[in-house]
Amino acid sequence: MFPKTKERLYINDLLEDPAVTTPPYYTLSSYQLKNEMLLSAIESLHSFDFRYYENPKSYSDIFAMFHNGTFPIYKEKYIIGYFGSKMMYLQSNGWKGMPVTEDVFKMENWLVC
Repeated sequence: MFPKTKERLYINDLLEDPAVTTPPYYTLSSYQLKNEMLLSAIESLHSFDFRYYENPKSYSDIFAMFHNGTFPIYKEKYIIGYFGSKMMYLQSNGWKGMPVTEDVFKMENWLVC
């Protein structure tokens, strides 16, 4: 069995003039680098172009995105994925488990499309 390879996706390679330059890259698997929905969410986050996003009306809107393979945005700062029944947020060095805080339950902190 081959080890899973991870690569860096540099924001400057994805967007010509990003509005948000931090983090400068994300470490993703080769499979995730081909995921158009994830790349679209990263582009939206770093260009601050949320025209296709809106605040959800209920939690079912957030989970509908997860089940459709798309990625909601949390606090206009993190891309959220749902893997193995766990919500995770994307950081520079990969996916991290999302801590459940009071802010997670506020609909105004989420953006869905």
